[in-house]
Amino acid sequence: MSKNNPEKTKKLSRRDFINTSALMAGAAIAKPWISTGVLEEFPISGKLGRIAAGMVDIKIRPDYNAPNVGTYYEDKVIPWLREVVGPWPFRNNQRWVETPEGYIWAPNVQPVKNLPNSPISAIPDGMDGIWVEVTVPWVNVNLANPPARSSWWSWQASNNLPPRFYYSQVLWVDQIKTGNDGNLWYRINEEFGPGDLFWAPAEAFRPISSAEMAPINPEIENKQIVIDVTASHQTLSCFEGNSEVYFCRISSGKGTNSTPLSAFGSPGFPIWRKLHSIQMAGGTNQAGWMIPGIGFATFFLGNGVAIHSTFWHNNFGEPSSHGCVNAAPDDAKWIFRWANPITPYQEGDITVSGTIGTPVKVIEY
Repeated sequence: MSKNNPEKTKKLSRRDFINTSALMAGAAIAKPWISTGVLEEFPISGKLGRIAAGMVDIKIRPDYNAPNVGTYYEDKVIPWLREVVGPWPFRNNQRWVETPEGYIWAPNVQPVKNLPNSPISAIPDGMDGIWVEVTVPWVNVNLANPPARSSWWSWQASNNLPPRFYYSQVLWVDQIKTGNDGNLWYRINEEFGPGDLFWAPAEAFRPISSAEMAPINPEIENKQIVIDVTASHQTLSCFEGNSEVYFCRISSGKGTNSTPLSAFGSPGFPIWRKLHSIQMAGGTNQAGWMIPGIGFATFFLGNGVAIHSTFWHNNFGEPSSHGCVNAAPDDAKWIFRWANPITPYQEGDITVSGTIGTPVKVIEY
């Protein structure tokens, strides 16, 4: 789907956008933006958690066998007091989140913050749009071109649920308007989706500048990513030569070879495509359930297997996907910026052939 030309009422230069984005980021740290009231009210806490499963039990102590003291339902946002360790039989993850009501198993709660933004009022001059990141636990949006085309949004509508974007999702904004309520609204255009358009409260989104997406160590040629999909390991390491420069926990595919292993003795699968954001179906390009706004997708197999940001679970350290390599948002972003090829900011998409891309070696012990 091609980008639509934005409607602009005010010019903002590309340089001004980069400088303004940096200033806004600093201002957000120094003094949070005071919301105009168009967004949902969430608990006041430095760190929050969003329930990412349909229903979770609240335990009196961090222990699978402890008595239940209540229940949280999907999208409930709660104060995240601290993370502790407690038993959950036959699972890698023994992490629990303490809440004011009790303890919940950490893999079922997405770590989030509530950071409304001071919006920009126009698309920067000479740009077709901007990339943004959701910085609130969730935000309800309005479908601009019904009916919904994506099965994700169709399912929401069939269950009388509003379209909603979640913390850390990455999306493309191609128009900005002032609504009848006097507030600024961004038009979300799912650039690499089936064509759904949304109007969303601008305060919920932080513009991502081109400077923020600059490549990391682009001068280094001998790069390699090694992913250990052993069920008890679930790790990813980035190497420059023989030096490990980055390490994180991931979630690979469930089931034998759902994330295919590299050929023995090979350097791995070369990265062939990278996108700032994409809508994916069941973790692959096959028909089925769909998830929009998946950020920092780094594809290394032609059947749709990628390293990408994940907001729908916090189960890193255990196999959890349909075949892709799920990573926490900050991890996925670092890997995306570091790995070759370099993705142009505006297009947000690059495809290469041959061995230009950083090799991804998938191993299992």
